[in-house]
Parts: sequence; C-alpha cells; structure tokens
Amino acid sequence: MATYQELKARAEELMRQAEAARKAETAAMIAEIQAKMAEYGITVADLRGGAKKPATRKAVAAKYRHPATHETWSGRGRPPHWLADEVAKGRKREEFLVG
Repeated sequence: MATYQELKARAEELMRQAEAARKAETAAMIAEIQAKMAEYGITVADLRGGAKKPATRKAVAAKYRHPATHETWSGRGRPPHWLADEVAKGRKREEFLVG
C-alpha cells in the first residue's frame, strides 16, 4: 500500500497534468473559434447579440405647479410632498393645474 506522501505527490502530479491538458485544449478551442469567426466574418459584437440600448424616456411637460414655490410635477408617479400636503389640507389637485 502506498503511503500518504506518495499518494499526495501523485495527486499533485495529476493536477499539474490536468492543468496542462486544460490549457492546451483551451488554446486549441480558441484557435478553432477564431478560425470559424474569420471564415464567417463574425465579430465579437455579433456574439453579444446586438445588445439593445436602454430606452430613454422623453421629458414630460409639467401638469401641476405650486403657486408659491413654483415647484412642478408632471402628474406621473407618486405625487410630490408639496402637493400631497396641500391635498391633505383640503385643497384640490385641480387648483394646481398649469395653464
């Protein structure tokens, strides 16, 4: 029966061989992929699938304006604190409409 040290040395040698085989196979695969890309005229951008740019939102005109501070709100999303406070005091949103 082999000793622990002998088994450990064999395991380390096998790991070195496995790493060398992995590097050789990786290099061969990269070369094969590069050759296919050149053959078909494929670029790295093609491989990314033409990533889409994030959609940009267009600015929306103000729909509500505070008469004293001139703060505005487009009417989208949560109402700002100034409008929520005024509504809580009993005023109506329509009072703050622009135009």
